[in-house]
Formats: sequence, C-alpha cells, structure tokens
Amino acid sequence: MKCKLQSIYVGKAEACYIYTVELPHLNLPHASFRIRDYGSYSQIFDQVRKRFVALTPEEWVRQNFLNFLISEKQYPASLLGVEMQVKVNNLSQRADIVVYNKEGLPWMIVECKSPAITLNEDVFYQAARYNSTLKVPYLIITNGMEHY
Repeated sequence: MKCKLQSIYVGKAEACYIYTVELPHLNLPHASFRIRDYGSYSQIFDQVRKRFVALTPEEWVRQNFLNFLISEKQYPASLLGVEMQVKVNNLSQRADIVVYNKEGLPWMIVECKSPAITLNEDVFYQAARYNSTLKVPYLIITNGMEHY
C-alpha cells in the first residue's frame, strides 16, 4: 500500500515548499517528516544527524524507526547513533542505528532494510557481525513491515 506524504519545508530564506512523494505505508506509528526535492531526488531530514539525507527506501524505514524510538519509546536522540562505523575483521562497515545506554555504551543495534527486502538469515547475520564488535544484548532487524 502506498500513501502520499505531504511535507512543508521552511528554508533559510523562509520560503515554503510543498513536496509530495509516494512512499510505502509502514508497520510503524504515523510520523511527520521534512522532505524536500533536491534536484533529481528527494531528501528527508534526519533528526539525529541534524541534516537532510537522500530519501531511499531503506532511509524511509530508518527514519520511521528512529521516530518510533524517540517519540513512542522515549529514547533521547542524544543516545542514538545513525550509520555508525563498526570495524568487522578490520573492514569498516556501518550499523544503521546504534542505541546507547546512559553510560554511553552500545546497548542495541537496529539493522534497517528496504520494505522490498525479505528479512532472512543473511540480514540477521549482518547485524550479528556488527555485534561481534559492539557486543550488545539486543539486535533488531526491520524492513518497516516486519520487526524482529
């Protein structure tokens, strides 16, 4: 199912732009986002990184899950890391979301996939590889429709 999302962005010049984009409705609480047209693609404002990023299907899931953690579960944005670099076997990789505890230690990894991606063992193993370095007690994998 697709829904039309309308968002208003107020730029530095205080001009308002209304942009409509079709995005899949996810199995997460409804949220409002700042989305803008940026040349040939769209961008969404990431409230954790405090900047606009390319709006891909995976980013749509990531932003909705971040909103869920902040708005519904009351995690402070200051305890969330987005696309955090993780060294796995001396290779740099990026964990989608890392949730930290009050002591600043990693507590949970969230691996986000596009809604079109089936959550399977490969996705779980990707999160588990990050956990070989971070050693968190909780792993979440999500494609916005299913969450484990």
